[in-house]
Amino acid sequence: MRVYSAKLLGSDIESDDVVQEAFLTGWRQISELDSPAHIRNWLMRIVTRKAIDRIRVRREHDDIDDWDPPAPAATNPERIVETRLQLDAVSEALDRLPADQRRCWLLRETAGYSYQEIADALELPIPTVRGLLARARRYVLHEMEAWR
Repeated sequence: MRVYSAKLLGSDIESDDVVQEAFLTGWRQISELDSPAHIRNWLMRIVTRKAIDRIRVRREHDDIDDWDPPAPAATNPERIVETRLQLDAVSEALDRLPADQRRCWLLRETAGYSYQEIADALELPIPTVRGLLARARRYVLHEMEAWR
C-alpha cells in the first residue's frame, strides 16, 4: 500500500499519511466489506481514493481574478441604484425651480452653452442669465446637500 501510494503521489512522506488515513477509513468502514477475501482490493481502492484526494488538494489552481476580473465599480448594483436616486433628486430639485432658472441651468450644465448663447436662446440680457444661473446653482446645491 505504501509503495503504491508513493508511486501515485511521487512522495514517500505523503504516502505514509495516505496509508494511515486508508487504514483509519478501513477500520471505520469494515462493516461494509462483503468478504474477508476481498480486503486487499478494498484497502487498495481506499488508498487510491485518498491519494487522488491528496493530488487534487495540492494541484495549483488558476486565480479566478486572472480570468474573470471583478466588474467595474460603475456596474455595481448598489452604485447604479445610488446614481439613479441622485439623478431623481436632481430632477426633482430642477422641477421646483422657476422656469427661467431651470432653462438657464439646463442649457449651461447639460448642453454646455456659454452665457452669450443662453442669452441669445432665451432672449435675455447676459447679467440676467448670470443671476438666474447663480440662484439656480445655489438652490440645486442646497437641495443636493444630503448627497455629499
